[in-house]
This record gives sequence, C-alpha cells and structure tokens, in this order.
Amino acid sequence: MTQTTERTRRHPRPPAPAAPEALPLELAELVTDPGTRIVVCCGAGGVGKTTTSAALALAAAEAGRTVVVLTIDPARRLAQSLGLVELDNEPRRVDVPEARGELHAMMLDMKRTFDDIVVAHSTPERAQQILENPFYQTLSSSFAGTQEYMAMEKLGQLRAGDRWDLIVVDTPPSRSALDFLDAPNRMSRFLDGTMIRLLTAPSRTGFRIASASFVFFSRIISKILGGQLLRDISSFVAALDTMFGGFRERATATYELLRRPGTWFLVVATPEPDALREASYFVDRLSAEQMPLAGLVLNRTHPPTTTALSATRAEGAAEEVLEAGAADAELAAGALRVHAERMAQATREQHLADRFTSAHPEVAVRTVPAAAGDVHDLDGLRGMADALTGPDGDTPTGVPRRRILPARRR
Repeated sequence: MTQTTERTRRHPRPPAPAAPEALPLELAELVTDPGTRIVVCCGAGGVGKTTTSAALALAAAEAGRTVVVLTIDPARRLAQSLGLVELDNEPRRVDVPEARGELHAMMLDMKRTFDDIVVAHSTPERAQQILENPFYQTLSSSFAGTQEYMAMEKLGQLRAGDRWDLIVVDTPPSRSALDFLDAPNRMSRFLDGTMIRLLTAPSRTGFRIASASFVFFSRIISKILGGQLLRDISSFVAALDTMFGGFRERATATYELLRRPGTWFLVVATPEPDALREASYFVDRLSAEQMPLAGLVLNRTHPPTTTALSATRAEGAAEEVLEAGAADAELAAGALRVHAERMAQATREQHLADRFTSAHPEVAVRTVPAAAGDVHDLDGLRGMADALTGPDGDTPTGVPRRRILPARRR
C-alpha cells in the first residue's frame, strides 16, 4: 500500500462541496416594497423583456402602487399588451379594472425629449435657434448615443417629479441596453473634447480674434465635412454652450440615482445558450459598475408535468405499449413520447441554468414557464405577473436535483 493511500485511509478527504444554487428571487416583495422606486429590465432580444416589464408594473399597480413603465424599445409590443393603440413620450394611463393603484405607460421619443430639454433650459430665442439648426436636427434624431442619453434624461425627469411610486424601465433588446450607463462619461468626453473646445473658442471671445491654429483647423474640417456643415456645427455648439454644464450634471445625477438604494436591475433571459451568454455579460457589466442587481428572470422554461418518469423510461414504455398492441396503443405511445421529449428538453434547460448558476452563484433566479401563446392583453399580462410573483419551483425546469440551498442574504 502506498503512503498516499495510507494517508487517505487515516484522513479521508472531505466530500466536495455541493454545487452552488442561486438564491430565490422574490419579485412580489421587490415590486410591492415602498423602498423600491426604479426597476430596470435588461437582456437580449426575444427573451420576453418587454412583457416582463409590463407584467411587473401591472402587479405593482394592482398591489396599490402608482406605476409608470417606460420602454426604450421602439417596437409596439408594450402598447398592444396594455390594450393601447400607441404610446408616446408622455405617460398614458392604462385602464386596469379593480386595481388599487394606477398603471401608466410611455415610449421614449428621443427627439421630443431633447427638444423639451432645449426649451426648458434656454431662452425662447436661443431655443428656436437651436431647434432650427440642421446639425441639431440630425443629432437629436439619429446621432449615435443620443437615445441612451435621452433615456437617462427621461428617467431623471420621471424620478424628480416624485409622482410615481415605481418606475419600470424596459431597455432596448441588445447589449446597448446598458449603454445609457456610459451616458455621463460620453457626454463629458463630448463636451470636453478638442473639437468642441475649438468650435466654441471663437464664440466665447465674441468672434474677435481667431487663433492661427483654429483657422488652420477650420480649413481642414471644412474640406472634410463641408463649409456649411461646419458652420451648422459651430452655430449649434455656440447656441448650446450655456446648457453644457446642465447636461453633464443631470446625466451624472441620474447615474448616481441608479446606484442608490431603491433601484434594482433585473436581467431577463431564456434557457438558450446565446440568451444566457448575454445574461452573463449583463451580470458582469452591472457588477463592474457596482449597480444593484436583483437577479435573473429565466423566462419560457418547459417544466414537465411529472418527473417520476424519466425520458429513457418513457421511450421504453412507448415501445412496450406498441408491442402489446393494446387498444389506443398509438395514442398512449404518442403521449409517452411527448413526455420523453419534454423531459429531455427540461434536462437540457437545467444544464444551461446550472452552468449559469455555477458562474454566478450569488445571482437570485426566478423561473417562468412558457405561456401557451403570445401575451397580447391584460389577462395575459396578469398570468405572466402571477408566474413572476407567485411561488417559484424548486428548479428552473422542474427536474429535481440534490443541492444545499444557502441561507438567503438580507
């Protein structure tokens, strides 16, 4: 017997620790807690993020809170599910019979939000000058990063008004959903950039004497952009100069608001490799930004009706039924095979969920079974809300597993 074997016998190696399991995510507590003021839903496209946002908002309204759900996604799914023809930049009340609170919904209009800021923070003459500027009209409607910054502005406006008990934000269906976290830094870099300082230098000195470097710079840029565009940019920057500080301050204030108690980020995914890969990205990014993460909603899972019969045994039973030639054998075998397929799918989903949990054991998880059809009205949303806020299953897919659930953190 080797020394290693002898040592192992005398001092047996302790059993490997149980694989980590995500903490349960109690969304009922989250949306009804008066301390929760903002919930930001983010995730990949096609995972049910818009429906999740609307369902949580509905649950909070029916529990007695005054709620507004803001979507940045230009798709019309939110309006349709709430029974509205369309949404715009102002909150619209949703008729929810017998609700103890109020539910309102809106969709971010990037250009209108920018226009409102210009009007609110400048004189009428200066506002008109900015609004009519061709460069501003392009910037406010299609410039990269403007949507994310305006989302920050709108969220700040809603929160500052103190009208809403809860604001639910439905972000765009891509990684750019978190780009609004960069809005303060991006705005600061834009305002403090060399081009902006050069363009504003003549206006700040009243166009008295332009330096030789600026003249040289303007000639180069004129050749690249065209003289008229350069004049439009210079005119826009000069008119907007007095508002620059306010832009930066408001963006920074909203960014800090997202990090304070009362705000929660909720990542939504489906049990698919790409969606969970995106979810991992969101979790890591939020952790890096020190943003408060409530947890993960694992949407559209497929738990089997029973776990007493494995996929392998169901397939074997189907063959035995057919061989026996009993009455309705085809029907019985078909039902067994459907169950086998469902069990196999649940097992695959469980494997993906386990892999995510192993990488992020601290992330709370809430599972939502796939609905029979698309959610397109309040009844469908209410069913989704019940699945989100009701008792959760033991595992994401219903497949039992032996694990030690750690005590829930407070």
